[in-house]
Amino acid sequence: MNYTTDTNSGLSFEQVELRKNKGLIHYNSDVPTKTIGQIILFNVFTLFNLLNLCLGLLIFFVGSYKNLLFLGVVVCNTAISIIQEIRAKIEIDKLSLISQTKVDVIRDGKKDTIALDKIVLDDVISYKIGNQVVVDSIIRKGVVEVNEAFITGESNSLLKKEGDIILSGSFIVSGNCLGQVIHVGEDNYTSKISRDAKYIKKVNSILLKSLNQIIKLVSIVIIPIGLLLFVNQFLIVKNSFSDAIVNVVAALIAMIPEGLVLLTSTVLAVSSIKLARKNVLIGQLHSIESLARVDTICFDKTGTLTEGIMEVKDYISLTNKKYDVNLIMSEICCAFELENETMASLCKYYGCSNNYKVVDKIPFSSDRKYSKIKFERLGSFILGAPDIILKDRLEDYNINKYNEEGRILLLAEEKYQEIYPIGLIIIQDKIRPNVLKTIDYFKKEKVNVKIISGDNPVTILNIAKRLNLGLNKYKDVSKLTDKQLENCVEKYNIFGRVSPFQKKIIIKALQRRGHTVAMIGDGVNDVLALKEADSSIALNSGSDAARNVSELVLLDNNFDIMPMIVSEGRQTINNIERSASLFIVKTIYATLLAVIFTIVPLEYPFIPIQLTLTSSFTIGIPSFILALEPNNEPLSKNFFVNIFAKAIPTAFAIVINVLLVVILGKVLNMTENQVSTLSVIITGFTAFLHLYRICKPLNKLRTTLILTLIAFFTFGIVGFKNLFSLAFLNLKMTIIIIILFINTLILLQILVWVFDKYLSKYVQRLMKD
Repeated sequence: MNYTTDTNSGLSFEQVELRKNKGLIHYNSDVPTKTIGQIILFNVFTLFNLLNLCLGLLIFFVGSYKNLLFLGVVVCNTAISIIQEIRAKIEIDKLSLISQTKVDVIRDGKKDTIALDKIVLDDVISYKIGNQVVVDSIIRKGVVEVNEAFITGESNSLLKKEGDIILSGSFIVSGNCLGQVIHVGEDNYTSKISRDAKYIKKVNSILLKSLNQIIKLVSIVIIPIGLLLFVNQFLIVKNSFSDAIVNVVAALIAMIPEGLVLLTSTVLAVSSIKLARKNVLIGQLHSIESLARVDTICFDKTGTLTEGIMEVKDYISLTNKKYDVNLIMSEICCAFELENETMASLCKYYGCSNNYKVVDKIPFSSDRKYSKIKFERLGSFILGAPDIILKDRLEDYNINKYNEEGRILLLAEEKYQEIYPIGLIIIQDKIRPNVLKTIDYFKKEKVNVKIISGDNPVTILNIAKRLNLGLNKYKDVSKLTDKQLENCVEKYNIFGRVSPFQKKIIIKALQRRGHTVAMIGDGVNDVLALKEADSSIALNSGSDAARNVSELVLLDNNFDIMPMIVSEGRQTINNIERSASLFIVKTIYATLLAVIFTIVPLEYPFIPIQLTLTSSFTIGIPSFILALEPNNEPLSKNFFVNIFAKAIPTAFAIVINVLLVVILGKVLNMTENQVSTLSVIITGFTAFLHLYRICKPLNKLRTTLILTLIAFFTFGIVGFKNLFSLAFLNLKMTIIIIILFINTLILLQILVWVFDKYLSKYVQRLMKD
């Protein structure tokens, strides 16, 4: 410290202004949420949007405006993602604003209350019990006990005297002091911890990765296929320029699974809204999936598993003499009031009475480790640490056997300079409601539970026993190297004395060993681990930094909601996986047809609006309804493989049917509209057969859904021929359709059998590679 401020006068107005001009002012250095601009940027400028925009511009350029309908999917998908993320940002920012406090400073010899962003270096701040230390300070006057659980994980209070440093993020639990500011802004201890967390985290979503893989694959082939197809349609088939463009765009649009992207966003948004009603804030749409896939979950202890509040759990008598312990303790509580959190827990349990006059008293201190009091007519009593009060007589009362049950206080009577033990009061950190139920759920789901905390490993073990975790292997990691710590992550489930940086190492080591890891925390010391984890959950009662970096925030700190989040994630992913094969059918057959029609001198049989008709009734509507069905089956890790394996036989059947229609059209001199009409009908029929396959076993909802969609699809073909550029079905076309229907029923069965028997294993290996 280069400057010593007078604690009576504090800084003068001129000294404050000088420090402001030099930039020595405290500013918000917490880990920020993404800005609205960043949210819009990340959701608008995507490869998916770029591909669709380019195709839309081509259609607009040739004036075929009704074929721009496909861009509605792009707009909806982008809007859903942006709205959800902005909503989550606003809620988190509101929470941060509510939690901001003001501080009392001494300036120009007077006490003044100022906002956090008005604090300057060397300010003198007045701290009292219950205050949070907002900036690193050195104690200039007074003695306090501080709780550093938010920043170190240590639940025990620490005594701080004149000349000691109190760190930002800690709380004053007893006493009062004047502290001089020694760090502002990013120089504060908590800011240094969270500095490494100031980056935009990629969502670990298999759904998102699979979609991106498909879109990247399509983007690689779409330009050469598009150019070749245009050359074929314009120069060889001799279509007009505008017709050639429309045909090419129709082929390329069908290759992009745009509906699947919209379905995923919509279903995840619906799940987010459902969870929001249960007081769960979802940061990003894919956050629900991340938690549903975890196989290892790491809990912080202090403030997460426990509330950070001490409570009396038991009293054990050590004498045959009858004492009115409740009376004695209520008098002691009244005499010492709420001078620390231990006394606060005793007062809550025993109450407060003032029936006996206090003759003399010595308050508790961390150095002394006991308090002493003398009442008129009631007697003299000592309350504190058994080993300090009893010294070498500790073994006589077999007190050590209670050490693992929590914090032990000895109540004793002092008479004629002799100490007479009365009893032991056992105080425990209060476990959050429903934590036990939540942990039991994860154990049943075969999710590995670990506790990583800055607290003493024995203290953590005590909490683990109270939660029936069955964990008896624990490790103090304070003296381990990074390499030694990495080698311990599979062997132990309880880690104590863990620094914020070591928490991050544990998460990364588990991930490198193939685990999908969730982290639940509340303090600044959890920020790095929360940011690194595949799924991060913060409590509303925790620090701003923890909330800002987490994907999920439990607004009412209720762990009971965790099984519902997992269940919601499973339903979403399983149903999207089932529905995804509908979209991938279109991507495969569209790609194969596009490639084929770059070679054969025939006109491409579809225009964009016709594909909108088939896609809406055989893919879009059924996929959305099916995606909202209850489904709590365990998740498959082979999302990408599964959807392609289901889709390939149907896609090949559609390609064969469309080629048959085009060839028949050429042989029988059918018009372009007639060929398109037959292609639309047979594609729809084959797609409905695929929908039937993935809906098995049928129930009332699925049966009604399929029949209703077939009716609307038929009505679209018959009632809106002009809109969809379709021809009237004459006798010749009707006969061809009946033959193709029968052919499709046989063909699809053969393709499914061949694929399952001979090709499925090869395709699975290819997709995994």
